[in-house]
Amino acid sequence: MADKDVLPAANPAALGLVAFGLTTVLLSLVNAGVLPKGGEPVVIPLALAFGGLMQIFAGAFEFRLGNTFGMTAFLSYGAFWWWFALLLLFAGNHWIDISAAGPTIGAALLLWGVMTLYLWISTFRLSKVIFLIFLTLWVTFGLLGVGAIQGNAALGHLGGWLGLVCGALALYGSFGIVTNATFGRVIVPMGAKPFLS
Repeated sequence: MADKDVLPAANPAALGLVAFGLTTVLLSLVNAGVLPKGGEPVVIPLALAFGGLMQIFAGAFEFRLGNTFGMTAFLSYGAFWWWFALLLLFAGNHWIDISAAGPTIGAALLLWGVMTLYLWISTFRLSKVIFLIFLTLWVTFGLLGVGAIQGNAALGHLGGWLGLVCGALALYGSFGIVTNATFGRVIVPMGAKPFLS
């Protein structure tokens, strides 16, 4: 097949964003108090099979495309969902004891927020939708982390509500990528680069 006959690669960000967005919305509904805390284990299989695994696939495909940002983001957040699910599984089945962990989980969430903050800086060169996803995500991690460290349920709920916004933005981003690619033109606006050209 001649080079001119080779189809362009599909954009793996569509898969990564929907996997992240859907899982984030479900967990955030629990964190915000819309769904009961007892529903948190329902997130585990979704986090493993969709939020985690599909983002890892998306990150691997971004690697093949030479997209350092996409590779780092999707592989990292895919691993986040595996960490979260395994933490719940291991602790829930008494394979690990986190009863004396104190602020450690909150500190871990803050570290995820720090990583997200540095990725957010790179989104200044990307679309407004991606910029807003990462903005809301690092603040969400901050609220959840500080809330966990302080035992402040109100901060955790606020983090849940902001997580809902973040997850909805990710779903919108995936919708935009898929729809625009399918129609071959911009149907769903993603926003121009917010600051840098």
